[in-house]
Amino acid sequence: MDRGLSGWINGFIGVLIFSGSLPATRLAVIGFDPLFLTVARGTIAGLLSLLLLLAFRQKRPQKTELVSLLIVALGCVVGFPLLTALALQHISSAHSVVFIGLLPLATAIFGVIRGGERPRLAFWVFAVLGSMLVTGFALVQGGASPGTGAASLGLSFGDWLMLAAIVVCGLGYAEGAALSKRLGGWQVICWALVISLPVMAVGALALMPESFATVGAPAFAGLAYVSLFSMLIGFIFWYRGLAQGGTASVGQLQLLQPFFGLALAATLLGEAVTPAMFAVTLGVILCVAAARKFAR
Repeated sequence: MDRGLSGWINGFIGVLIFSGSLPATRLAVIGFDPLFLTVARGTIAGLLSLLLLLAFRQKRPQKTELVSLLIVALGCVVGFPLLTALALQHISSAHSVVFIGLLPLATAIFGVIRGGERPRLAFWVFAVLGSMLVTGFALVQGGASPGTGAASLGLSFGDWLMLAAIVVCGLGYAEGAALSKRLGGWQVICWALVISLPVMAVGALALMPESFATVGAPAFAGLAYVSLFSMLIGFIFWYRGLAQGGTASVGQLQLLQPFFGLALAATLLGEAVTPAMFAVTLGVILCVAAARKFAR
């Protein structure tokens, strides 16, 4: 199979998996504190990663690769999960998933800075256009609190948290993609999780609730999803896709993630999905095809 096509297939599978992350996080924060959720999901995924690395007898990363792994850990293991969990206490998952449309632009920018990629000018035009659609939606809709449906002009506190999450995640994606070419896709996320494991495990023990009796099944289901799929399995496909097809090019698939996320938010959580949300999502989907054409 053509390496570029393989990259897009792996990237698409990763996007499908990541699409459930914010709805699952929304379910999880109903029963768990955001800080505990962050360290718990990192601990579970870190322990599984350690077992995988030992089972397949993977060699340790070189000292020169540790800085990159630390960046991946700070961006994808700690920063994005924590910031999104905090944001979802202030905004609905349906509102938050639209911000994912900004991830391709952030990933592409850091791909240029950290990975040395050089997409054509037309690529940036469509990448920025897709991002402007998302930003415009946030400015008009405002950040309604979950369940209220209230809207106001301007960015809310939850919106700012989501924007910060996008920046650190884009850096983690780009750094991991560049490192995957040398270390391997699943190895990168596994080593990043293992590096984070000591801090995550201590934090999980310190922040663990006194009792789980009041935590409902949906919250546990959300924790299971973000721990297994969002933190580990999704990254295996995603980093492989970015390494094979190019960070800027395959990264544009993230523009499709809001579409799947909105569908999940409406189906699983019963959240309102407005015509404006669909309009913005369809607009950024059109930008994917155009940006893909001019990525190289």
